[in-house]
Amino acid sequence: MAFAHAMFARKKTSRSRSAFTLLEILVALAILGLLVGLAVVKTDTIFGGAQVTTAKLFVNESMATPLTTYRLQMGDYPSTAEGIQALITPPQGKADRWHGPYIQARGDKQPLDPWGHPYQYRYPGTHNKNSYDVFSLGPDGTESDDDIGNW
Repeated sequence: MAFAHAMFARKKTSRSRSAFTLLEILVALAILGLLVGLAVVKTDTIFGGAQVTTAKLFVNESMATPLTTYRLQMGDYPSTAEGIQALITPPQGKADRWHGPYIQARGDKQPLDPWGHPYQYRYPGTHNKNSYDVFSLGPDGTESDDDIGNW
């Protein structure tokens, strides 16, 4: 009988410890509210950083292989006048050697940066004298210090 009484007493105390107090719930809600508030305030910064990262990946990584493949097959990089469009459709007078498209695009349209502007291309480059420049005009859409390029 004493054993059964001890088991009942132990169960009774463990039941009272398994529940959260009102104070603990309020503290948890306050911490959660602070974290949500911080996330909402920083949303613009978080997504703005993702746009810059996306543009950097495109100009530094995504364009390197198609431009190199074009150069190997055509003998040189596309000219500034031909631009990135030469990777999507054959340049005038070069259709016999062109084996593209070298990049996937929506129809015959050039890829757009995260801000909705076409990526820019120069060959020979202004920054890369012996190679090409591929760059995004950045959030302001004009050539300025916020451009994101492969230099």
